[in-house]
Amino acid sequence: MAQIVIGGGPASSVGGSASSVGGIDGPGALFPACGTGEFFSLDEDEYRQVITASVQEADGRLPVVAGIGYGWAQAARFARIAEEAGADAALVLPHYLVKAPGAGLVAQLRQIAARTRLPLIAYQRDQVAFGVDSVRELAAIPGVIGLKDGHSDLDRLQRLKLAAPEDFLFFNGAATAEVQARPYASIGVTAYSSAVHAFAPEIANAFFAALRDGDDAAVERLLRGFYVPLVELRDRGTGYAVSLVKAAARLRGRPVGPVRAPLTDPGPDDLAALEELLATGLDLVGATMR
Repeated sequence: MAQIVIGGGPASSVGGSASSVGGIDGPGALFPACGTGEFFSLDEDEYRQVITASVQEADGRLPVVAGIGYGWAQAARFARIAEEAGADAALVLPHYLVKAPGAGLVAQLRQIAARTRLPLIAYQRDQVAFGVDSVRELAAIPGVIGLKDGHSDLDRLQRLKLAAPEDFLFFNGAATAEVQARPYASIGVTAYSSAVHAFAPEIANAFFAALRDGDDAAVERLLRGFYVPLVELRDRGTGYAVSLVKAAARLRGRPVGPVRAPLTDPGPDDLAALEELLATGLDLVGATMR
């Protein structure tokens, strides 16, 4: 599974050449083997297969930003694989287990950047949180081009954005990012990652078009009818931010298989609720289940 980053024009900054990404007109990059793609459960051979397949499928239309992570040594090893497979950039997922100070987080990115030619995007969520001084240092590292935010503290994020150079990229990486797309956009962070695009691109594209066009009625109709109920369903189970995406893809006839341990698939009641919600979302954009 892979997330799509929509809006904000990130593709031009990571070597992509897709049309309609210079402004905020549509998908800007493909992010395979990241959080939704269960990077943490892939061995190196599987990881290579995922990135290779993504690069082949993108075929130059979108830049491919591969997930890498763990400690800097392992992250650098995965970065080499991604580079060999033809990825355009890498998203540095949170390291394992420990909570580190800002200086250590910056040092981690510096170590990885020294070992790959891929542009790097740092991902702050869970135990990773950059401060203003750290972001200034981060932006000064050659090859580090942006920050994806999963904390949704907009006061703090705005200060980080103002401290960084104007060409430093920022992404809304909140779980079910569409729910917070308008607040993020209010501080100038217009690009967001859409896990919904992995199983229902019709819904994701309709939401983005409404957001882009300032159609507040359509945005709120989709939020009320699909996205907020999806968040409520997601909150029923630990790890459902990933499990529901794969389950929804299976409901749409895509043989993606179950999630891997330690994640678990939705139970029968939650799966039925997901199927009903998916049908509602597709009805909202005039689509039908196939």
